Amino acid sequence: MATMLSGAAIMDAALLMISATEECPQPQTKEHLMALEIAEIKDVIIVQNKIDLVDKEKVLENYKQIKEFLKGTNYENAPIIPISAQHKINIDVLIKTIQETFPTPERDKGKDPLFLVARSFDINKPGTAIKGLNGGVLGGAMKTGILKKGDLIEIKPGIKTEKQNKIIWEPIHTQIESLITGNQEVSEITPGGSAGIQTKLDPALVKSDSLVGNVAGLHGKMPETLEELNLKQTLLERVVGSKDELVVEPIKMNEILMLNVNSTATVGTVIELKKDSIKLKLKKPVCAFKNERITIARMLGARWRLIGYGAII
Repeated sequence: MATMLSGAAIMDAALLMISATEECPQPQTKEHLMALEIAEIKDVIIVQNKIDLVDKEKVLENYKQIKEFLKGTNYENAPIIPISAQHKINIDVLIKTIQETFPTPERDKGKDPLFLVARSFDINKPGTAIKGLNGGVLGGAMKTGILKKGDLIEIKPGIKTEKQNKIIWEPIHTQIESLITGNQEVSEITPGGSAGIQTKLDPALVKSDSLVGNVAGLHGKMPETLEELNLKQTLLERVVGSKDELVVEPIKMNEILMLNVNSTATVGTVIELKKDSIKLKLKKPVCAFKNERITIARMLGARWRLIGYGAII
């Protein structure tokens, strides 16, 4: 769920995959549908996959289950496209439906640039000479504004260091060497689609997705780095994703919760409880504006389960 929620933060629309070979809904399907609603993703297409593995009657029965499952949700009238990914059946219909159903959102390019980092990696091959090394690469998507080749950028929260026996997070400053989107090098990137930013950073700083969850933008025009979060929370009635219909119990003092904001997943310990708000001490800080929407998950059994959402106050 942490991966799904982090990915949803950089998406405008979604495909919800459901297998025609299983009863609908499965616990994970419920969880993902609720996550899409919380993430406020309005445009969704339901993809009914594996139709080649069952007979016509079973496909139609599964279709009716999907329609019943969607009733009363924001996606009650979402298109349902039966496909076989293995045999490429109806893939053309799915692509056509995506083009007709998912409008390109209007972007405000005048806002301060903010790039959500969903990946970070080293593109150098082993044995590359020092003179031939390329700087570290950030992968993700622009949330707002425009970044251009040559821009000096700040990456927050940055890297974890220790000074005077105290753990702190220091922002990173670097320059954009090149920009790639759609496998093409471009002079600037704007919101919409994924992109790669090659920087002048030491590749050791970005390897193995070490900067995932950071945000990049212009110095002085970035959100605050928050080591504590004040949230106005809304809890769901039932735990989403659990096989049993468990009631969501109130959040408790000192409870550890998983939080997703933008492309960041972190955990926090509840240090203050009020009637409709909570305060958490974060293990890993986040860089976010006030009113940003955050999903809240609780450890139940061996998995984090979605129990609600909140807004930074």
